[in-house]
Amino acid sequence: MQDSYDLDKRKLLIGLSHGSIFFSALLLSAGIPLAIWFVSSDPIVKESAQEALNFHFNVWLYGLIFWLLTFVLIGYPLLAILFVVQIVLPILAIIKALRAPETVYRYPFIFRIL
Repeated sequence: MQDSYDLDKRKLLIGLSHGSIFFSALLLSAGIPLAIWFVSSDPIVKESAQEALNFHFNVWLYGLIFWLLTFVLIGYPLLAILFVVQIVLPILAIIKALRAPETVYRYPFIFRIL
């Protein structure tokens, strides 16, 4: 079934949603997928933005937990792993969005709050 949504626009918005994690030095990086989630009428874009928001929340939660674990010296390797995961998984999501814009990329091992 062919949907009536613009695929180029869909790819761009999904890429922005997942790529916003690279601006995570700014706490407002979650504002990009949040704005896309509220503004877009495309259901695939909305689900992708929601998944990106869930990824943001999980990265922040794991970062806080691992930072607290640094006081007992086991958090440092966990923070290093989180740093790598924070880079690799959004890149995979963007690639998946460009190859198959009709599906939503689901991040593995995250809690879906939204």
